Amino acid sequence: MELKIKHEIRGRIRFSMPVRRYSTEQADMLQYYLMNVPGISKVSVYERTGDVVVFYTCPRQDVIRALKAFTPAMEQPEKQEEIRALVPEHTSRALNNAYKEKLIMQVVKHYTIRWLIPLPIRRIRAVVRALRFVRKALVSLFVHKRLEVSVLDAVAIVASMLTGDFVTASSVMFLLEVGDTLEEWTHKKSVADLAGTMSLGVDKVWLRNEGGDVLVPISQVKEEDLVSVRMGTVIPLDGVVESGEAMVNQASLTGEGIPVKKDPGAYVYAGTVVEEGDLVIRVQNATGNTRYEKIIHMIEESEQLKSGVESRAEHLADRLVPYSFAGTILTYLLTRNVTRAVSILMVDFSCALKLSMPLSVLSAMREAQTHHLTVKGGKFLEAVADADTLVFDKTGTLTKATPRVVEVVPFGGNDKDEMLRIAACLEEHYPHSIANAVVAAAREQGLEHDEMHREVQYVVAHGISSIIEEERVVIGSWHFVFEDEGCVIPEGEEGKFDSISKDHSRLFMAISGCLAAVICLEDPLREEAPDVIRRLHDIGFTNIVMMTGDSKHTARSVAEKVGVDEYFAEVLPEDKANYVRKLKEEGHKVIMIGDGINDSPALSEADAGIAISEGAQLAREIADITISENNLYNLITLRQISEGLMKRIRSNYRFVVSFNTGLILLGLMGILAPGTSALLHNGSTVALGLKSMTDLLPKEQKK
Repeated sequence: MELKIKHEIRGRIRFSMPVRRYSTEQADMLQYYLMNVPGISKVSVYERTGDVVVFYTCPRQDVIRALKAFTPAMEQPEKQEEIRALVPEHTSRALNNAYKEKLIMQVVKHYTIRWLIPLPIRRIRAVVRALRFVRKALVSLFVHKRLEVSVLDAVAIVASMLTGDFVTASSVMFLLEVGDTLEEWTHKKSVADLAGTMSLGVDKVWLRNEGGDVLVPISQVKEEDLVSVRMGTVIPLDGVVESGEAMVNQASLTGEGIPVKKDPGAYVYAGTVVEEGDLVIRVQNATGNTRYEKIIHMIEESEQLKSGVESRAEHLADRLVPYSFAGTILTYLLTRNVTRAVSILMVDFSCALKLSMPLSVLSAMREAQTHHLTVKGGKFLEAVADADTLVFDKTGTLTKATPRVVEVVPFGGNDKDEMLRIAACLEEHYPHSIANAVVAAAREQGLEHDEMHREVQYVVAHGISSIIEEERVVIGSWHFVFEDEGCVIPEGEEGKFDSISKDHSRLFMAISGCLAAVICLEDPLREEAPDVIRRLHDIGFTNIVMMTGDSKHTARSVAEKVGVDEYFAEVLPEDKANYVRKLKEEGHKVIMIGDGINDSPALSEADAGIAISEGAQLAREIADITISENNLYNLITLRQISEGLMKRIRSNYRFVVSFNTGLILLGLMGILAPGTSALLHNGSTVALGLKSMTDLLPKEQKK
């Protein structure tokens, strides 16, 4: 296939494809096909011209090769189905095209009827159309017992008809229908755009076969396959529990934070998290085609997590509806002019507020996502804007999420490489920054292993235990290995043990109750951490605290380097949660930042919990906000977006009240006709909605 390059700069190419025009389906298939090529970060397909713009970090030739392969692949039915499976069930492109057609048809239909249909028939049609608005008003009054905007609309339409002004009544109904279409379109587009940037983030799963559990790409899993899911990890696919018992957090689907017990025969859902226990799941839905719907559900649920400012503005808007009626009645009594009275009815405050407020939140969430920040609702953005206290976990947050093994010290005559191999075999089942470091060190040294152990058990914030060749093996903290498990140092090797540097984090492994190895890890400080802490102080955080399970020596060293106000060492998960609770009781707004399973209680307790995406999946699921980029500067960006959102919500509120009050006064003076009031009101509502969808940060801050 011949490709023409129309424009090229480093990392971006615009291609002209040999197809003059793509259908919506073809354009989506090409876009998602290219997005699945490693190294391609963004794709825009223009269906009318056949042009494709590709942003990439991979070799340029890989992009060209992928584009050349697309048309031949589409000619093969089996390949075409594979590509079609990459496209979500609903896409922004399809949504936009559907609403454009709907809007065009509304306009064409309205003016065709107005110009071609005889007046008597138009009046009969207007009466029939009005019944829908009257029905909504009656439901609002007698079912919901509320005086809402639908009542204002119905009274205005009926009043116009009773005075014989069917042209105004028809125009009002047309404008209301167009306004509803535009509001629905902008809202759904915001949700779809945000959903398109989010996913479960599960790339590989543990597939169970005759030889044990094997780590494979999720794309290789088929229906009826068995997958193992262990404590602290996300369930990757829908299925039925084959064996095992676990407590599963289903908050992402149900909103209920209390874990639910799952045992053999129970159904489990993708995106939920195993908090305790282990499961073997028989996959029922391997295609993942419900993922988009689950994300949409999560986003729509997140809109219910409204900020306090947002909720207060909307409630006030509802309370202003009776005043609109009072103004209408007063206008009629003073002027005896139905047209002026109807002009008052054409204006309300709640439409603009109820459109712009959710759109502002959705737009802020989408913008945050472009900065590698996933936020679950406006409530948490408000908490970040108002917070005065930050509580950091140390490992994986202020220090790098990828510590490295610097030394393995064997005891009891054990071989150093064999000890590292065993440690990696155990640690790979419960990924955390330290566990990942052990696994990486074994891989770098070429220490391959089969699954040599029995069932692996995890003790939160302490360690792991299992059985290898009938011997009990434990690996974890000093407290777990020596105090809980009662292990001892081999006789005569106490001096060797004492000589190990305390500047490093240490992982202890014992076999059959006797220390077998000490794994020393370097926990390097993030280069940006001191500057970020300083800037966080500058933008309003008055108390920045570090809490860690590490030794006092290590904690003090890190705290002094980064410049936190306080630090606490050798703390347990419940200590972190209790401290956050205490701060909240004292009246502080608290943000907790962590990356491990042991941070989960504190993340839940905080006004807003922030998880680092390279950490444990349980922490990411429980957290209200997730940072998916390895950069603490995103905390400053998050604060700026949050403060910008609160300013926008307040600004929108002031605009709606002042502009619509102006329309009411102009209608009262007889300057604006009802149709003009409706047009200006609906136009300002849509314009405010579109403005609410714009980015909060200036362009120079874009990454």
